[in-house]
Amino acid sequence: MQKFTPSDLLLFIYRETSLAETIAIAEALKEDPCLYEQYQELLEGYLALPKAKFSPKPDTLQCILSYSESTAPHPTH
Repeated sequence: MQKFTPSDLLLFIYRETSLAETIAIAEALKEDPCLYEQYQELLEGYLALPKAKFSPKPDTLQCILSYSESTAPHPTH
């Protein structure tokens, strides 16, 4: 049985694991009560964090889009 670290569990919580890792961790959580307890503690912490919402100013977005347009390679015909 593979050993999973708290870092692995955090990646799982943030959905940053591969499909194979997700399946392996989900199975391990079903079989290992200690691992499941760690997961629950980390999940509670994750859920307690405030959800940040970022909304840049329209001018900022326009600057980014203009820069992107000016530096993008142009197709040659």
